[in-house]
Parts: sequence; structure tokens; C-alpha cells
Amino acid sequence: MKKAFSLLAALSLMLTFTACGGDSNANNGGETEPAATKAADTEKPDEGGEEGSEAAETTEAYRPADDPKNAGKTKINVYAFTDEVPKMVQKFIDTHPDFAEKYVMNDTQIPTTDQLYQPALDQALADGGVDMFAAEAAFVLKYTQGEGSKYACPYEEMIPDLDQKLKDAEIAQYTVDIGTNPDGKLVGLGYQATGGAFIYRRSIAKDVFGTDDPATVQKEIGPGWDKFFEAAAKLKDKGYGIVSGDGDIWHAIENSSEKGWVVNDKLHIDPKREEFLDLSMKLMENGYHNDTQDWTDGWYADMAGTGEKGILGFFGPAWLINYTLIKNVGGTAPGEGTFGDWAVCEPPVGFFWGGTWVLGTKDSDKKDAVGQILEWITLDTSETGLQYMWANGTFNGEGGTKDAVASNVVMKKSDGKVAILGDQNMFDVFVPANTYANGKNLTPYDEGINALWRDQVRQYTAKNKSRDEAIADFKQAVEDKFDIEAE
Repeated sequence: MKKAFSLLAALSLMLTFTACGGDSNANNGGETEPAATKAADTEKPDEGGEEGSEAAETTEAYRPADDPKNAGKTKINVYAFTDEVPKMVQKFIDTHPDFAEKYVMNDTQIPTTDQLYQPALDQALADGGVDMFAAEAAFVLKYTQGEGSKYACPYEEMIPDLDQKLKDAEIAQYTVDIGTNPDGKLVGLGYQATGGAFIYRRSIAKDVFGTDDPATVQKEIGPGWDKFFEAAAKLKDKGYGIVSGDGDIWHAIENSSEKGWVVNDKLHIDPKREEFLDLSMKLMENGYHNDTQDWTDGWYADMAGTGEKGILGFFGPAWLINYTLIKNVGGTAPGEGTFGDWAVCEPPVGFFWGGTWVLGTKDSDKKDAVGQILEWITLDTSETGLQYMWANGTFNGEGGTKDAVASNVVMKKSDGKVAILGDQNMFDVFVPANTYANGKNLTPYDEGINALWRDQVRQYTAKNKSRDEAIADFKQAVEDKFDIEAE
């Protein structure tokens, strides 16, 4: 039977289902902790892309662990912040009859709204009541490299020939880096890839660059920020902006930096992140954007092409296309709004944004069973594996949402053509995007520190503060909130 926290989660879902799916913190920091619901068009989804995802689309009920039909079966206790991972586990059980004869899932779903998930998970881990669990990008390092990593079981103890399977599946290295503990052991892997691309309007590219060909547009906007701003100037001459707001370049800057916010227990401002001040000011002073904030009505208006001026594009992973852009383009077929007027190309710098990792626990006495599930979710490249179904939109049958996955092998053999991109095969771009992403610059404090940083940058670009004042106030804010002094 689901634990009491599941009842709390269900209540929260009922209260927020039509109003929020996104995070409870759609603020000027633009950083999120995801909620376990589908997002409405004007709410910020969780950054892993679970909102609106294939697993969340199914209405199939779980088989309760206390159902008389499951009497005598061993319970696999799964903790998650949405229904996505539990539905994957149930799919594995349903499609593996021999496994289903022995095991049943006992899932606990707790939304991350109001900071519910991590405390409940931590207590369950301490009590030894978890066999596998999910963690998303905003807090995954706590469980792979931080204080919670003591509970995470190395994959090699659950999955035979792990190194060879990682190699054979061509798993995105950034997901491996994030899932590797301080002892160099892999303890978590993702299934969804969140390597970033530049998502642009075909019609605007044709008007300014003479073509909407991704290879040409890629060369127009990069590599590097100098090329990007050269393109911004060309767009301005034609009356367009290159991005909607400075938040559109932030994730590309944040996740292309060499180091994270905290180095040797001190606040560190990586030069690339500090440059965000200058790049944001350049966007503002030159009128290269509409000065919107991400996850607001103005941002969505630019997706629909109804903003102050036409905007070339947005930076993001496949989930931004699948679960956010598609809801805000003003139509559902070519010729309606900006639907079909989009394409993707490689960005000026490599980055990733969001994602969910799955982990097993050291204390579990079902490591073999958990290992079978984890392997099917994260490493199986066959057409009956989760990743293939996820990439091709067949998790719940034909015609579902296609998404980028962690295995490049799977994406290379999958059909990534989507109508919103004018039937472009998005995997041609998201395969290399996986290789460009850097997973070594995260810290457990990123969500909060990012919000403080972006607030100070906006204060600077609004000319409410000098550059030096913004940096000084940022350092003080981090020390006040996290007790972390600057270098």
C-alpha cells in the first residue's frame, strides 16, 4: 500500500493539476524545483521535462502492492517526485512476465512543491525503506556526490558488465559525470537527454540569413558569443530580436562554465558566469531582445510570434520543444501561429538543462531485481527498452511525444522527425548536443544561487546598480542565505 506521503502528494496534485505543473518558484531567478504535475501553458514546467511526458500521459492505474493478486510477491519500494519513474517501473513489470511473477512495485510519489520530497526521501532512506528512487537535476548531486550519496548503490553491484554496456549504448558523458560518486563509482543514470540546442524561427532565419538550413544558421550564430552577437546585429537591422530575454542565454552560459558556484567550500564566480553581466547588458543596451523573463506571458508571446518584435529563437533541450514551446506557438498544425516554423541547430556553446536520474540503494536486499529495472530504463538500446520507446514516442502506443534520450545509439536509429520543427529530425542535433554538455560544474546549491545571481544581473542591466555593486551584493546574499563566503 502506498505510504501516507502518497496521500499528501495526491492531495497536492488535485489542488494544483489545472494551475501549475511547474515549479513553485517561477521567479526572476528562473530556477526551479519541479512539481509532480502537468504544467499549464503559463506555468513553468520542471526542468527535467517530466511535465507532459510520455509516462505522465498514461491513465493506466498501478497494481497496488496489497492487491490480493500480488500476495506473496516481493515489494520493490520506489520513491519519486512525479509518476514518471513509477510508470516506467510498472511498464517493465508488465512486459517481463517472469519478473512479474516474483515482484510488485510499491511506489511513493511526493511532489517537490513546498519542499516535501527530499525530507521524506531522506527519512525513508535512513529507515532503509527504499529500493530505488528518482532525483532531478536541481538536487541530484546531493544523492550522487553529497550527503545522500552514502545511500546510493554503485551500478556495478547491480548491473553486470556495466562499463561495456555504457560504452555500447554511447551514454551521454555529462549524465555519467553527474551520476558518479566521490569514489569514482557510477550510482545514478538518466534516461532523458537534456543537451541543449538553439531553437529558431525558420521564417525569420530566411528573412535575415537567406535560408533556414540548420547548418547555415548554426554558422551564423556561432561558435562563441562573438558570432552570436554579430547575428544579433543583423537581426536588429531587420527589426528582430535574437532572443526573448537574457534568461534565454543563461543556461547556456551556466552549464558551459569550467567550474561551479562552490569550489573548496567558497563561492566561486566562474569567468564565463561573470560574463553574463556583460552579455546581458549588451542585449539590453542594443535592443537585441524583448527584455522578457522566462516563464512569463511575455516569453510565451514571443514563442507565438505576438511579442513586441519577432524573436529568432530560444536555447533549450528537446523537452523545451515538446512540453513548453508546443503549448505556446498559437496552433497545433502548420499555418497556425508559429507551429511548423521552427527548427533546431547546434548552439554557440554546449550546455544541458535539467533531467532526472534513477538510483538504487545500498541497503536494498533486492539489488538484482532493481538492477534489471535500472538497466532496462537507462542502458537497454533494443526496441523493447525504455529509451527506444521514449525516443520514438511509443511508450503508450504509437503517436506519443518523442524525446531525446541519454543513449546516442538509440537516437541514431530512431525517428526524431516532429511536426512543430517542420518534420526536421531533431536527433541530428541532439546527438552532438549530448557530447557538448558539461556535467562537472554543478553544485547542490545551484538552484538558490542561480536565483540570487540572476536577480543581481537584472538589477545591473536595469541600471539600478553598478557592475561592482551587483557582484558585491550577490556575494553578500549568498553568504547570508547559505553561509558560504566568497573566495
